[in-house]
Amino acid sequence: MAKLNLPFSANQQQLALLRLINWGLKIGLIVFAADLFGLTTPPTTLSYVLIIEACYVGFSYRFHRLSIDNHGLLFLTLLLDTVFWANWLYFTGGATNAFVSLLLLPIAISAITLPRWAPWSLTALSTVFYSLMIITIADHMPDAATPANADLHAGHNMSQMAMDTPVASMDHSMNMGSHYLGMWFNFVISALVLTITVGFIAKRIRQKNVELGYLREAQLRQEKLLALGTVSAQMAHQLATPLATLRLLVDEISDITHDAEQAELLTEMQQALNRCEVTLSDLRLATESIREQKWQQQSVNDLIAQLSEQVGLLMPETRLNIDISPQVNTAILRTDMSLLPALLALIQNGAQASEDNHQGAIVDISVQLSQPHALTITIRDYGAGIAAHLLHTLGSHMVNSPKGMGIAVLLSHTSFERLGGTLHLKQLAQGGTEAIVTLPLSGQ
Repeated sequence: MAKLNLPFSANQQQLALLRLINWGLKIGLIVFAADLFGLTTPPTTLSYVLIIEACYVGFSYRFHRLSIDNHGLLFLTLLLDTVFWANWLYFTGGATNAFVSLLLLPIAISAITLPRWAPWSLTALSTVFYSLMIITIADHMPDAATPANADLHAGHNMSQMAMDTPVASMDHSMNMGSHYLGMWFNFVISALVLTITVGFIAKRIRQKNVELGYLREAQLRQEKLLALGTVSAQMAHQLATPLATLRLLVDEISDITHDAEQAELLTEMQQALNRCEVTLSDLRLATESIREQKWQQQSVNDLIAQLSEQVGLLMPETRLNIDISPQVNTAILRTDMSLLPALLALIQNGAQASEDNHQGAIVDISVQLSQPHALTITIRDYGAGIAAHLLHTLGSHMVNSPKGMGIAVLLSHTSFERLGGTLHLKQLAQGGTEAIVTLPLSGQ
């Protein structure tokens, strides 16, 4: 359940404290204010109920953490609160009790903290209890000959002389019946207003809190990525000069070396330098594209062709198994320079996972239309899988694991989000992991 203004455990502690205050209020009204508010003298049965309630209040205060994130248990406690309030009201005057509106308190709390079914259930239960008190109201009416009855009637603006005539008594009974019916109707309307209005407002607040939480996480992720991007740009700038120096040295050594074995080593060094230079060049182009927000239209076939070419150049030991659905032959993506590196990072992680699991550097890629206007690229490896506690955080946060911090997946996830897409990691039952990338097609 989404949090409101306080952590859920603090809310639970406040509810437990509120129950203690309610119990003390009941005792105080009976002992010190029964005559003031016209409460009926309670029978001995209520004493036993209050003792049971005291045990319940103490237990709920001591173990309030048990119902954290447990809607069923929280609803049960509010249900017991309603039952205890109904019992106290019944034994101290029933529908004539001035504090009958306190039955609305559990309804209000459930409307704020629980799903919609909870306040509706408590509203129905409270209405039943109040209806029963209306039906049994004669049991709480004092005898007509007692002074208490005269005081009660006087409280409703009825004179003692009017009660001495049968017609006046009949009119009084009809007026009181209408009065109690109006009280019942007012209670039902109040309960419905709490259930509908407060429940709707609480739902909107929960939704806003969820949205704010998502935006807060996104902002923190963007701050981390900005720091990573700044460091990467600085490192790339610092690498440019040493690479240029190495290129000159390798070229000079190549001119003066005639040994076949050394020439082969120099060729491998030149290939490694070529990879570094291509990577730096792509980094500059990607940085410029992102900074100037340069978008381009690219067909899916061209994207897969570039992907295969880059894998062959940068990861020649990796074997790709590509399956392209015929439906995507004419599909066009609106993308920038960040898409290809993001996909390459996932392929590199998949190849490394497969190789670590002694399956060889094998990666399967499936490209198909998942929706009429969405493209799905599934990258599957044959590794040992991802730990369960990392599966839902990898890609959205930097994580600590023996193989790294998940920065590559985090950067890829952010790149897909910029393009309006998503990244979902799925653990396979037969072993391995699927990285499912969904991208919108151009013009959608």
